[in-house]
Amino acid sequence: MQETLTKYIPDQAVAPVFELIKTFGIHLMIVNERMTRHGDYRRMPDGTHQITVNTSLNQYRFLITLIHEISHLVAFKKYGRAIKPHGREWKHTFQQLMLPFIRPEIFPSKLLPLIAKHFKNPKASSDTDALLSIALKQFDPENDKYYIFEIPLGGTFRIYNGKIFSKGHKRVKRYECIEQATGRIYLFQPNAEVELIS
Repeated sequence: MQETLTKYIPDQAVAPVFELIKTFGIHLMIVNERMTRHGDYRRMPDGTHQITVNTSLNQYRFLITLIHEISHLVAFKKYGRAIKPHGREWKHTFQQLMLPFIRPEIFPSKLLPLIAKHFKNPKASSDTDALLSIALKQFDPENDKYYIFEIPLGGTFRIYNGKIFSKGHKRVKRYECIEQATGRIYLFQPNAEVELIS
């Protein structure tokens, strides 16, 4: 497992992450990309703990996602299963588990201030922190996707499930976009990745 981890997370993070996996008896599965989530934690019927993380993530996003999912396990163990999945107890646990990794030996110096800011009040997904999400994307392999905020007003784009939208105006933080087939309005995060049509 330790050798496998070296392919997915920064070298300096491998030993402490491996310790967490051993300590909590985690069965880690690295799976094909899922559009709706980066990772997932499940307590299995036999009492074991399974965490899945998408293989497509760059090493920094992979590490944040893995610690995010381990935090679910640790928070449930410590506070019981009645807590909210991304409530106060989980946030506190995530902050505590992530703290030893927020170091220049693990993350590039340009990411550190954004990561430190994010972990003052971590969100249910790093994707909802637009600045951090965009900063992390620069470590992804090149692709032909655009962010919503890069698409011109009235521009047409396609999302992962094939639905086509026209971009509208910004509402506080998110963009109103009209689905062409139905005329319904949907709100998109500025850092949602889409395929530009025109």
